[in-house]
Amino acid sequence: MKALRSHEIGGPETLTLDEVDAPTPGKGEVLVAVKACAINFPDTIIIRDMYQMKPPRPFSPGGEISGVIETVGEGVTGWNVGDKVMAGIGAGGLCEKVIVNAAGMFAVPEGVSFETASSILMTYGTNIHGLKDRGHIKEGDTLLILGAAGGIGLAAIELGKAYGARVVAAVSSEEKAEAARKVGADEVVIYPRAPFDKDTSKALAEQFKEACGPLGANLIYDVVGGDYSEPALRSIAWEGRFLVVGFPAGIAKMPLNLTLLKSCDIAGVFWGAFAAREPQRNAANIAELFELLKAGKINPMISETFPLERGAEAITKLANREAIGKLVVTMDS
Repeated sequence: MKALRSHEIGGPETLTLDEVDAPTPGKGEVLVAVKACAINFPDTIIIRDMYQMKPPRPFSPGGEISGVIETVGEGVTGWNVGDKVMAGIGAGGLCEKVIVNAAGMFAVPEGVSFETASSILMTYGTNIHGLKDRGHIKEGDTLLILGAAGGIGLAAIELGKAYGARVVAAVSSEEKAEAARKVGADEVVIYPRAPFDKDTSKALAEQFKEACGPLGANLIYDVVGGDYSEPALRSIAWEGRFLVVGFPAGIAKMPLNLTLLKSCDIAGVFWGAFAAREPQRNAANIAELFELLKAGKINPMISETFPLERGAEAITKLANREAIGKLVVTMDS
C-alpha cells in the first residue's frame, strides 16, 4: 500500500510517498481502507516534532479519517467488514490503510460523503467541546472568533449560530471575510498581519470592541494566538471566557491584570485529551453533532481535495494559512 511518511524532522517537503506492507489489526482493532483524510493544524507541526504527540518515525501524519472496514481484529463486536466509519486517530491517516481502535470509531451517517465524514470529528469535536464544555455558551452570547475562516473557525461560526450566539468573525482578508459571512457570521473584523507594534495592537483592540458592542464578547475563541490574543482579550465582557484553542501565530504573552479587571476566565481547549479521558461525554457530543448535521445546521466547507501523492501540498497550504475551510486528501484515483 502507499503511505505519505515523515522520515526526518522538517516541513511538508520532507514527506515521501512510500510503498509499505499493510498492517494487521490486533485485539480490539480494525483495519480501515482509508477513503479520505482531512488536514488539520496538528499535521503541520507534528512532522516538525512541535506537537504534544511525537510518533516514532517513520510515520504518516493525518489525524482525521473516514473509510471502510477491511479486516476486523480479535474481540471486536458491533462492527463488520464493509462498514463505513470515521475516526480521530492522532496520526497515521495519510495512507491507503490504517489500524484504528474500534472503541474510538463512529459510523458514517447515512448520506454523508467520505470527504465530509473525515472533516467532522476533530474540527467540530474540538468546537463543541470548546464552546459547550469549556465556554458554557448560551443563547444571546456574543462570540468573537479569531482565525474564523479556517476549518476550525468556520465550524465554530456554525456551532455558535446553532447555539443562538451573535458571532463576530475575525479574519485576515476580504476573501476570508466573505467565507465567514457565508456560513452565518453577524459581524466581521479584518485584522492586519502580525507582528504588531503598540499602536497597531491598540487599534485592533478598538476594532474588536466596536464589533462586539458595549458589553464586549462573552466568549473569545482564539484559534490564532500570538499578537492577536491580547487585543481580543481587551474586548472581553465582564465574566467572559477566553478559550485557547491553538496558536499558529505563536504562544501569546497575556497581561493577567486584565483577567482581574474583567473578572474573566482563560480556559484551554484540548479536545484530543478530553476524548481520551472522557469517551462517554465525547460520544454524546459527537451524537449531538450528527443531529446538527442532519438538521442542516452544520456542514463542513471543503474548499479543495488532493490525491495522496499531493498530500504534502495540502499541508503546506494549511501551514501557510492560505486555506479557507477544510482541505481533504482522498485515496481513490
